[in-house]
Amino acid sequence: MFRIAQEALTNARKHAGPARASVQLTYRQDRVTVEVRDDGGGTPPQEGATTVGSGGYGLIGMRERVALHGGTLTAGPQADGGFAVVADLPLTTDEAAEAAVQHEEARR
Repeated sequence: MFRIAQEALTNARKHAGPARASVQLTYRQDRVTVEVRDDGGGTPPQEGATTVGSGGYGLIGMRERVALHGGTLTAGPQADGGFAVVADLPLTTDEAAEAAVQHEEARR
């Protein structure tokens, strides 16, 4: 998830112009979702664009990385302006069990 958020924030910085970006991480029992949204009016990154100087993956790389883990990625302009990248990944049985234990410990 870190690389997805990092790449999406790099794209926002590079393409959104003067804008604000937000990152939201949502854990559910069987999946985790990361959303990176900006309110910029710049040019959206082109499919397959890479991040200069970082060996970045661009949108195609993000899509491939998420698909490799059985998840989905949506990326595109938002209706009210700006751009959004949303990655949704399933948790393995072990990851889900560990998340449940951590959640229970945090409630104590």
